[in-house]
Amino acid sequence: MRVLIVEDDEATAVPLADGLRREGYDVTFAASGKAALDADDSDLVLLDLRLPDIDGHDLFRRLRERSSVPIIMLTGRTSETDRIAGLELGADDYITKPYSFRELLARIRAITRRTGGHVAPRPLRAGALEIDLRARRVTVQGREIALTPKEFDLLALLARHPGEIVTRPQILTDVWQTTWLGNTKTIDVHIVALRRKLGDPAWIETIRGTGHRLRPQDENQANPNSPRAAPLP
Repeated sequence: MRVLIVEDDEATAVPLADGLRREGYDVTFAASGKAALDADDSDLVLLDLRLPDIDGHDLFRRLRERSSVPIIMLTGRTSETDRIAGLELGADDYITKPYSFRELLARIRAITRRTGGHVAPRPLRAGALEIDLRARRVTVQGREIALTPKEFDLLALLARHPGEIVTRPQILTDVWQTTWLGNTKTIDVHIVALRRKLGDPAWIETIRGTGHRLRPQDENQANPNSPRAAPLP
């Protein structure tokens, strides 16, 4: 079972990771929100709410958008209001610091039993498009298409909000982890590449001066004369 520890305090994270590894868990570590978003998929997340770059609750929402992976909040916020807020947000558990390692381990095992030991992110589907987040695999009408890592991340972001406008600042933040608007031509290059690889420019609409949105194309909309039917480079 793969566990992601999101904790910026090395003195806390290292002993925790060592203890979990001794119990047989495959542990990875992220010291910031950005690192957590860039990390490989995991089966469970231990999330510290106080991070140097992203508010813990905001990070929780972004992780939850990607998958239904169980998330345990670990925090020094001990008030009843904070605990209720975390649980109502959708956390699977909320543990305040300092905590007992044995108690944490027991709660991890309880969640594992409840979820069957493994929770895979659900594939994103929009019309004839399917995105396997864990395998980072994209198919259109059952035909796999090859994407670069950033093309995949951009398409996945649009597919999480089908039919909705995703602004260019949001794309820069979520895909390139920057707010510098000078990078917007990079977005344009990737949008052009995605349209070509998806086989139909109608998949992605540009809203001038605002952003882009995914326009799901159903299988019965396929045009046999469309470049969609041609092999992709």
